[in-house]
Amino acid sequence: MKVFESSDVRNVALIGHGHCGKTAFASAMLATANATERLLRPDDGNSITDFDEEEIARKLSISVATAAFAWQKSKINLLDTPGYNIFLNETRSALIAADSALVLLDGVAGIEVSTEKVWNFAADFQLATALVVNKLDRERSSFDRTIEGIHEKFGRTAVPVQLPVGSEKNFTGIIDLIRMRCFSYQPGGNGKGTEGDIPESEKEAATAAHEALVEMIAEGNDELMEEFFATGTLPCEHIVSGLQEAVRARRVFPILCAAASANIGADLALNFITEVFPSPLEGPELRATQNGKELTKRVTPADAPSIFVYKTAADPFAGRLTYFKVMSGVVKDDAHLTNQRSNVNERLAHIATPFGKGMQPIPELRAGDLGVVAKLKDTLTGDTLCEKANCVVFEGVALPEPSIAYAISAKTRNDEDRLSTALTKVLEEDRSLRFYRDPQTKEFLLAGNGQQHLEIVVSRLKRRYGVEVELKSPKIPYRETIRGTASVQGRHKKQTGGHGQFGDCWIRMEPLARGEKFQFVNDIFGGAIPKQFVPAVEKGILEAAEQGFVAGYPVTDFKVTLYDGSYHDVDSSEMAFKLAGRKAFRAAMQQAKPALLEPIMKVEVETPTEFAGDLMSDFNGRRGRVSGMDLNGNTQTIRAQVPMAEMLNYQNDLISKTQGRASFHMEFDHYDYVPAQQAEKIIAAAKAHMHVEEEE
Repeated sequence: MKVFESSDVRNVALIGHGHCGKTAFASAMLATANATERLLRPDDGNSITDFDEEEIARKLSISVATAAFAWQKSKINLLDTPGYNIFLNETRSALIAADSALVLLDGVAGIEVSTEKVWNFAADFQLATALVVNKLDRERSSFDRTIEGIHEKFGRTAVPVQLPVGSEKNFTGIIDLIRMRCFSYQPGGNGKGTEGDIPESEKEAATAAHEALVEMIAEGNDELMEEFFATGTLPCEHIVSGLQEAVRARRVFPILCAAASANIGADLALNFITEVFPSPLEGPELRATQNGKELTKRVTPADAPSIFVYKTAADPFAGRLTYFKVMSGVVKDDAHLTNQRSNVNERLAHIATPFGKGMQPIPELRAGDLGVVAKLKDTLTGDTLCEKANCVVFEGVALPEPSIAYAISAKTRNDEDRLSTALTKVLEEDRSLRFYRDPQTKEFLLAGNGQQHLEIVVSRLKRRYGVEVELKSPKIPYRETIRGTASVQGRHKKQTGGHGQFGDCWIRMEPLARGEKFQFVNDIFGGAIPKQFVPAVEKGILEAAEQGFVAGYPVTDFKVTLYDGSYHDVDSSEMAFKLAGRKAFRAAMQQAKPALLEPIMKVEVETPTEFAGDLMSDFNGRRGRVSGMDLNGNTQTIRAQVPMAEMLNYQNDLISKTQGRASFHMEFDHYDYVPAQQAEKIIAAAKAHMHVEEEE
């Protein structure tokens, strides 16, 4: 591919709900632009932007894919993004590379849960945004009904620039409301419509829609408004220039028509992208720092070369692939730039423009263009690479913490040896994953955005790296505490040949507020216990507390005051007083009303309003407490506090209760008492487990 000037580049993200046809629309664009020999259909498993083995098997987009191609005199970098809730972090993190977005909607389903989320993403990044009503050739599709939903959700500034000719299986043409021309499409055609006059049956509706479009464009521009009032309309060139300005300022959101599977409308969408959407030079400003000062900065062609990494992928053959946006200057093949995070000098050998999983070599990339390079040593998503002097470091996208965690273990010893290396590569590729060890349960946990997300990781580990692992629900990190107070003696005396062992302490144990963990107070007066033995008492208590009392879980949120004791000049030692402390702890626990604590999670669910009542009732059945609700259009946000033990299988239940239209986020909030009935079962199970271990 030839080198394009910055002003001729368009970086466009395709965003929308899962199965709204983003990948099919990308395939239609590529076929129409002759970037592929024919229309490649995602359902056949051969599309350019859904190439991962998991995407092909599951027939859905999991990660962002970039495809660069030429249309007329411009270069379009198309970012095909996931639409399902559990993969939206991938979408959000990649939008930093885009300057504009096409929001696709299913002409049958209309606006869905993820549609609103990605719309808000585009607003967060200040992307020039248009909407595409797709699948208008499907049964029960309706352009008018979808427009009503758009106006209800996003307001009247979303205005059609196209109208469909025909509906459902008879959808065969599109009216361009800017130039007032009609484009007709033939079944099995090459995706390029035949231009002609607007049919008589459509003229009245087209004229009314044209007037509404012109009025909306003129509304935010005083000069155009005066012309509109004077003449009642605007010439085509003023409509185009006014639309460019309004779209780039996010005052107007044009609505287009399409049927990706029949390759209808892709050519007009490509024309719209090159004519109306901004180049990177006119794109949104990004947050950055320079010499410790925060600032915002656009793509600049005149400065020294710098790049920002928006995605990292692991290829089993090419190694680590780094996808980047040129933020300034010209990046030439074989350039040397410094990673500002790691201070490592990286050589950009064999830079290329991305085309799905393929790469098209290129001698240089100008500011604003997207590229890919293999085998950088120490560069990850969110890094800035530039020359050392006076470098601007761009801020990456902050992602929320994962919502769910599962215990992960290797199936065999051989898998165990290779698991760490394979997981490291997967974690580099997917920034929304976390891998860590729970210090209490001693389990290794893999956390992600949902059960399906983690299942895909497991499948990827096996397919790519030959590592087989098992996922299971994590152990609940219960804890123990006390509700009452106790004053007890801990006395350890043992006489053997030679020196004996003697340690004697009196302690007072009392509860602390949740989260205060442990306090130890030395209240010894008069040398009842020598100072050098006091830490041993504390150590003995802490060791005993770690082993638990009623069910083997660590004891927390209690205070111990050491107030008396005795010692022997010869037989006392640190070990003797540590054992005395352990005995004192056990004696105190018997009297201080021990209780079991469980982790309570802070849960936030986003759901269509029609499911809100059922979900709140479901929380009550899970021993949860609803703490608040917010209504945003047709989406209800429910906040609740629910025991972790009741949330282990929540995602599957949520999917079944809401037809997959709701999503949730969960994080630890605090510990609270386990109700007596549940506590009895937990204690009995723990004792049975300890009994089995003792027999073994």
